[in-house]
Amino acid sequence: MTPEELRDYCLAKSGAWLDEPWEGDLVAKVHDKIFVFLGGGATVGVKAGATREEADEWLAQYPHDASVMAYIGRSGWNTLRVGGSIPDDELREAIDASYDAVVAKLPRKHRPT
Repeated sequence: MTPEELRDYCLAKSGAWLDEPWEGDLVAKVHDKIFVFLGGGATVGVKAGATREEADEWLAQYPHDASVMAYIGRSGWNTLRVGGSIPDDELREAIDASYDAVVAKLPRKHRPT
């Protein structure tokens, strides 16, 4: 999956938009919440589980291509390497799950239809 395909996949989600809250760091948001950290395209940061223990399943399955995200990892966020051993369809599923988890936490009036 190319960085462009990854970005396009994220932005195809209902209500998704691209932001650059820090210079050089692209993220995909829904309403005002980040659901994917896009970085430079070599990795993605996703909400990989409701708990750290749940998100650790990625680390066990892909020890060389998944890691706990700095600063927010304790909240279930992981960094997944693109183009490594994680299949593209699983990366898409991780993005879908991250989007769904973030949307579920939004107040109803801010959820996309």
